[in-house]
Amino acid sequence: MHKNAAIKIVRILHHNGYQALFAGGCVRDMLMGRTPKDYDVATNARPDEIIKLFSRTIKVGAKFGVVIVLMNGFEVEVATFRSESGYSDGRRPDNVEFCDARLDAMRRDFTINGMFYDPVGRKIIDYVQGQKDIGRKLIRTIGEPDQRFGEDYLRLLRAVRFSTQLGFDIEKRTAEAIKKLAGLITKISYERIAMELEAVLTNPARAKGAQMLLDYGLLGEIFPALEANRTAQYGISVLGYLKKTVRFPLALSAILCGLDTAAAVKQAQLLKLSRNQIKCLDFLLKNKTSLLDTDMSLARLKTFLAEPYYRDLLELHRALLKSEAKSISPLVRLARRASAFKNVELRPKPLLNGHELIALGAAPGPQVGLLAEELYTEQLCENITTPGQAREWAVKWLKKHDENRI
Repeated sequence: MHKNAAIKIVRILHHNGYQALFAGGCVRDMLMGRTPKDYDVATNARPDEIIKLFSRTIKVGAKFGVVIVLMNGFEVEVATFRSESGYSDGRRPDNVEFCDARLDAMRRDFTINGMFYDPVGRKIIDYVQGQKDIGRKLIRTIGEPDQRFGEDYLRLLRAVRFSTQLGFDIEKRTAEAIKKLAGLITKISYERIAMELEAVLTNPARAKGAQMLLDYGLLGEIFPALEANRTAQYGISVLGYLKKTVRFPLALSAILCGLDTAAAVKQAQLLKLSRNQIKCLDFLLKNKTSLLDTDMSLARLKTFLAEPYYRDLLELHRALLKSEAKSISPLVRLARRASAFKNVELRPKPLLNGHELIALGAAPGPQVGLLAEELYTEQLCENITTPGQAREWAVKWLKKHDENRI
């Protein structure tokens, strides 16, 4: 268990005369009755002293005094108490000095993340009134909001993320600072923005989080095409009707669905998403009304059903209809049709390959590609079921197209 590994590290540091405490998010989660994802340790031991005490370590940030200790099969981050100053790039401190626990707490972002816990003495050490703010359900910066956000612009998004995930309000002065400094968010990398945005938009309270992003001016900074309030509000409405658990591309397709597909994909590409994520988003937006065609051909239906993103597309359709107060009966009818294909091979191997089509007389290049595509459609529609039937159909197709060329 990760917690036991972290406690063992704390005990070893204590035994050797050092102060060592759990720090940050794990303390917050413990106080809230949540299971922490990680247990981080903060100590007055210097990095070289930590390395001497433990046989297996990884020195990941000499300047920041961070060492990864491998214990009982777990990686535990052990950091020396430090104070920071001079954030010229709005991300990293220019100066770092090792210090005590109180000063270390003062450089952290929000009060709920600034507490320590001594697992040996079993006591909370709270220099920033984090326990009170947990009781009040408030996100509040430690010290002056402008200063805290100026140290790392990503904190502007982190405030919204914590509010969304925990169901907490953002304290008034903290919220005012976010609105004032929202324009700075794009000074940090879009990869970091994407991580925070994903955490907000895939959370069950995503509509509340997205509304905060819009109200604070962050959404328009991240996605300039969404500055038009009406377009953004439409996307937030759709977002609110998605099911509880969704993948990031689906959530993005909802928030961007008021834009045309090309514009939406261009906005999403700012986030440096993977090829698969962009492919999914593009598919969802290009086909955001396709499933409403109640007269869809069998071939087209099978093609949709075989798509890896089909269920996401169905969910997007449902949310779009709900947001516009329209009936979802077309999707119900589609689901009935789709249920007939539970044990059917939706993407069978083509009855004839390209070489066989060329042998029948198809010209290499565009013609063989077009013939293969139309033949496969006939196969999906179950009009053709054997290689013999496929050859007969292909020969007729070639004859017809040859005649049309004359």
